[in-house]
Amino acid sequence: MILALYERSGGHVAEARNEVVYDVERGVARLGAARVDGPAVVWALAAEGQEHLVAQSHEPLEPALQIDVELDPGLEWVVRCDRIDFPPGGVAHRHVHPGPGIRRLLHGELTIDSPDGVRTYGAGEAWFEGAEHPVLATASATEETAFVRVLLLPAEWAGKRTIRYLDPADEEKPKLQRATVLLEEPFSP
Repeated sequence: MILALYERSGGHVAEARNEVVYDVERGVARLGAARVDGPAVVWALAAEGQEHLVAQSHEPLEPALQIDVELDPGLEWVVRCDRIDFPPGGVAHRHVHPGPGIRRLLHGELTIDSPDGVRTYGAGEAWFEGAEHPVLATASATEETAFVRVLLLPAEWAGKRTIRYLDPADEEKPKLQRATVLLEEPFSP
């Protein structure tokens, strides 16, 4: 399956069921038919062999990020869009999630420490985290930070918190970040 993220500064009209559209100004997300007149972030999902649908539905723009993800066809899946807000200095201790996803930083600065290295992201930048890929996320010490993401999750995770801390002691530490689920819908890979 292809998961791609597109930036749509002048708005976006989605007619396809395979698009998650986040309205940057209103802070809401929709799956499928949606219209956003201002800036939008769009995630498109396409099955193997259907990659041309992603490209055609968003011409002439190239994706900001596009990833091939493997999803078990024997499982049922949900697509979740949520927003994570950090106060200055907030930390999401080393953790994993049960499904892959693309994140896009809305504002602030976020440093991601993973087995792939350490990278600091600024507003408008996007990154991918795979299922069970361990990361430590540290927000800017001086300003609020927020990102929005789309996760592809096994259906057993519907309605549940997906973060799992790798060090059990981190589970007891204060959690300053706040997750807001914007949508969660079943989908078929």
